[in-house]
Amino acid sequence: MYISAIYHYLCVINDIVMEKTKHIVIIAPPMTSILDVAGPLEVFAKTADYIKEYHPAIKESYTTHVLSIDSSHIVNTSSQLPIVCEGGLDSINYEIDTVLFAGKGGSNPGDAILEPVLNWLKENASKIRRIGSICAGAFILAEAGLLNGRKATSHWQVCDKLARLYPDVKVEKDPIYVKDGNIYTSAGISTGMDLSLALVEEDFGRDVAVMVARILVLYLKRPGNQSQFSNALMHQTVDYEPIQTIQDWIIDHLDEQLTVEILAEKALMSPRNFARVFLRETGVTPAKYIEKMRLETARRRLEETRLTIDEISNECGVGNADGLRRLFLRHMKTTPSDYRRNFATAIL
Repeated sequence: MYISAIYHYLCVINDIVMEKTKHIVIIAPPMTSILDVAGPLEVFAKTADYIKEYHPAIKESYTTHVLSIDSSHIVNTSSQLPIVCEGGLDSINYEIDTVLFAGKGGSNPGDAILEPVLNWLKENASKIRRIGSICAGAFILAEAGLLNGRKATSHWQVCDKLARLYPDVKVEKDPIYVKDGNIYTSAGISTGMDLSLALVEEDFGRDVAVMVARILVLYLKRPGNQSQFSNALMHQTVDYEPIQTIQDWIIDHLDEQLTVEILAEKALMSPRNFARVFLRETGVTPAKYIEKMRLETARRRLEETRLTIDEISNECGVGNADGLRRLFLRHMKTTPSDYRRNFATAIL
């Protein structure tokens, strides 16, 4: 009887521990990008390993599952490297904590091949604590109606299509991920790792999330409102040489006064014509472009140097620390000091 009581006690304890497991499900549609699946999977798996080794007092952890949408065990990817899944949606016999939908390559999300996952999502969404998407996986959430009236993002190349097909969705092109209630959407491919790190931070705190980022050799844990792509890289796509020349000149003269008149003179154009051509070629006004370049330069200086806030402000042409603070609050929703504290990669 004594042994039986002990066995019963151990079973109860085991059940309690099992109840602490957060089941993370990643749905892999056909022709998804392998990084859509492998990136988040590594984040959650490395988190579980890290907690087990360094924080045994934490009784919660992750169990990960990669599922297909049609019960097949092999899903081909856009790179032709197949993913081995443990099963399909009909294999779920546990309580899902978080489900992430990887992007589907090729055809539209409303195709018949996705009908089972859409029906499953509509039936089970209310039972799941967090629902998210990576890259074009946002189309699956939108097709299921989960993004109606919500802010969302996706890969910058398909944001316009997402907005056009689903006008009730408040599509934001710039962020690398967006949280609206318990619905999370992320931008292109690698940003699934940023989103997953944000989920880890929600569950286990910033220190654990930052350590996992370091283990994965991600140099910093990017905030969701960081731009999907560098403004410096954006201007490389401009074909019109006079504007390219001005953009290169701007980067080297951010600490100076940069007006349309000054830039137009450098480009040998009238101010009105220069402003029109610049907007046509870049999609933004000269003033907006300069502001974004100053922000990006300041971010890099905060991340990588020991310069003071005032020194960075002067270097970027925003005048002083107050000016830089206003710039960061407007675009990053944080202060320069807090940004450096959280995301600096240099030993400061």
